[in-house]
Amino acid sequence: MDIPIKYDPKSVEEKIYHHWINNDYFFSYPDNRKSYTIIMPPPNITGILHIGHILNNTIQDILIRYARMKGYNPCWIPGTDHASIATEAKIVYQLKKKGLSKFIIGRDKFLSYVVEWSEKHRNIIFNQLKKLGCSCDWNRVQFTMSKKLSESITKIFIDLYEKGYIYRGYHVVNWDPKARTTISDEEVVYKERIGTLYYIKYQIKGEEDFITIATSRPETIFGDTAVCFHPDDVRYYHLKGKYVIIPIINRVIPIIQDSYVDPNFGTGCLKITPAHDINDKNIADKYHLDIINIFNEDATLNENGLHYQGMDRFEVKKKIIKELDKLGVIENIEKFNQKIGISERTKSVVEQKLSLQWFLKMKKISYPAIEAVKNGKIKFYPNRFKKIYFQWMYKIHDWNISRQLWWGHRIPVYYYGPSPNDFVVAENLESALKKAKIKSHNYDLKYDNLWQDSDVLDTWFSSWILPISVFDGIFNPNNHEISYYYPTENLITGSDILFFWVARMIIAGFFFKKNKPFKNVYFTGILRDSKNKKISKSLNNSPNPIDLIEKYGADAVRMGIMLRASAGKDFHFEENFCLQGRNFSNKIWNAFRLIKSWEIKENHIDNDLNKVSNMALIWFENRFYYVLEIFEIYFHKYKFDESLMILYKLFWNDFCSLFLEIIKPITGNFISKTVYLNTVKWFENILKLLHPYMPFISEEIWSILKIRTKKEALIISSWPKKKSYNWNLLVSFERAIQIVSKIRNIRNKIHIPHKKSLVLFSVKNKEEYHPVILKLANLSKIITILKKPKQGQFVSFFIGTDRYFLFLDKKYHLDKNDSFNIEKKIQYFKNFLSIIRKNLSNDKYVKSVPQYLLLKEKKKESDTLKKIVYLKEILKKMNN
Repeated sequence: MDIPIKYDPKSVEEKIYHHWINNDYFFSYPDNRKSYTIIMPPPNITGILHIGHILNNTIQDILIRYARMKGYNPCWIPGTDHASIATEAKIVYQLKKKGLSKFIIGRDKFLSYVVEWSEKHRNIIFNQLKKLGCSCDWNRVQFTMSKKLSESITKIFIDLYEKGYIYRGYHVVNWDPKARTTISDEEVVYKERIGTLYYIKYQIKGEEDFITIATSRPETIFGDTAVCFHPDDVRYYHLKGKYVIIPIINRVIPIIQDSYVDPNFGTGCLKITPAHDINDKNIADKYHLDIINIFNEDATLNENGLHYQGMDRFEVKKKIIKELDKLGVIENIEKFNQKIGISERTKSVVEQKLSLQWFLKMKKISYPAIEAVKNGKIKFYPNRFKKIYFQWMYKIHDWNISRQLWWGHRIPVYYYGPSPNDFVVAENLESALKKAKIKSHNYDLKYDNLWQDSDVLDTWFSSWILPISVFDGIFNPNNHEISYYYPTENLITGSDILFFWVARMIIAGFFFKKNKPFKNVYFTGILRDSKNKKISKSLNNSPNPIDLIEKYGADAVRMGIMLRASAGKDFHFEENFCLQGRNFSNKIWNAFRLIKSWEIKENHIDNDLNKVSNMALIWFENRFYYVLEIFEIYFHKYKFDESLMILYKLFWNDFCSLFLEIIKPITGNFISKTVYLNTVKWFENILKLLHPYMPFISEEIWSILKIRTKKEALIISSWPKKKSYNWNLLVSFERAIQIVSKIRNIRNKIHIPHKKSLVLFSVKNKEEYHPVILKLANLSKIITILKKPKQGQFVSFFIGTDRYFLFLDKKYHLDKNDSFNIEKKIQYFKNFLSIIRKNLSNDKYVKSVPQYLLLKEKKKESDTLKKIVYLKEILKKMNN
């Protein structure tokens, strides 16, 4: 067949992917092989994938393809996440542009908009994954709002409630005024800002004196229920048991003492606003203080804000300062550094707000998850994330699982009366009615008397059981599939969701299945843009991955990213990474075209060429198995960037620059059958190693090479098995290549054309790879001598301690301008020699170091001396 001169990924990738799909190569079902399961961290349906998703899913695909070729039964489950807050915000924004709101159109109509959005974007995401080459089992696609997963969520909510783990209560929570919902601590991003500290005087009841408090939030004085100082602060001992009057409001509140107060901050006197600060709430609980909420859901002030009711919190701050100033109670105003909580999703300033929410008790159920990571049952890559994991787990608090949204898993709670306890937890309205009649002792209750909680569950509450629920392990805990596929093998994820998702999945695994959900967690680094910002959908700062794939090809994009992908290490994405990947694809294609251009014709092959080709074949076989061993070591340590670089060098340097150069015909295209078949064999083996990283081009070349055979597709071929290799042979060959490299450098330095044949004199009795050196360095002969030649023009060089002399025509000479550089090298080696000799002359050092290190230092001394002598001779020759 005609092979295109240039590799065109567009014409190859879609064809190859359809071939894989049509042959069910991605499909998995339980059989007698060992399972290898990965669950894709489901991307949010808020838009297209960004380059961070491409990194994450490429790593997963590499692992799955490797496992497939190693004989495992790989099962990679794709899916998407409904992303309650982010998705709802998208639809709310779209409605706002049309002059509508979710409250105007109602819950059902609003959800129909969201469903339409989700279906559209799920298809976009899956098409992107297919373009990338992801070998997911598309028969197992999951969506966190699917019927099966929703039913599983409802069931665990009911089970956890009935076991006493889920409760409803008032807590100070993080409130997002823009989304109008509570959010978790992990969804709050703290930013340093210059704030203002206001010193406000509160009059002491029954006295003319005042006490001054310092606050950055004067607008919250409507919620004050006490003033507090540290029990050891002698400045305020005289105020024990007294009361103060809040300015403007004129409400009388007590003066209390608590060790939480920092005597060195502000005045050392703190106003307590329990409904809007978690620490103030803790103090209020200890001293049985009143709790007054002053905010509406959109962070405007409610009726407790008096004449500021309905006004935005930031506007109130400006106006209340003026009012307090008119009253003469502002003593001082100063600037200070403070941290402001920002909602990760909507970028609005977060309020702390007392709210009635649903919570899951976490402390008790987290113990097995701590032990699993501590004893190595679950491994983290890189290991340093264990420390962060433990810090969070040891301080874990109850999980606020309810959200004031419409899109999500609606809380399975039904109310039937005005009392806070007039509710039942049930999977549906029918079951709720039965439970309500029993609980209320009112058997006249009807469906119309019940209403469901309007809140939905936190998005992470659906995905924390994903490793179980995707195999229907909640309803059928011992079914055949979960018994076979669970626990899963690897989780590939970003460190930014260590607490949101990873830790909670581990907790859920041990609580619901009494087993870990996965064996290994690989944390990708965070991809950043040129401004060092995290690449994310919300910032819209990612290049479109499809545009990159269209321009460079999927293999090029995969490889360009993977060469930089080190576990847990952030890096800046640049488009030229993909260019490097494309250049490598072209190199593979050009090598393939070269091999296919050769003709097998035994009678036209000379013995010298056969001899050097056989040497190359023996060397490359040993080199391949050495590289395979090193590759496997790095790969199993999850060092995907380093393992890929090993393959990159194997192909570019060893196979192309050396092996193919050695065996290729000097004239014509004729090559022996043995050499040709072995070349194809090693090329195919390299394609196997490259396949997980670059699946499309490797499969395309493999399919062309196998046209006349009945081999299976590369994707399901067997991974090369490790074999022993001759290390001494590799060392000897490396020495030969060093000689070639030295000669080529000399040629380049003094402008000797490669076609010009030269003579090399060697003081070494025997070079095992003379034929290789002769061909690659284009030498007419290598002559063994006993000592330095006395006649003729030559350039000498060392390989280790052995010296070589390359004879030159008189018209070639070293550039006089190089003498300065040589003098610098001589000085460098002299300095190095002096450090070595200083160590060797130190009796304490000589007696303390092991013998092998001492011998190593002495060899360094000897080798450095030889290099100095050699360089001095070159310098002398140049100066003459």
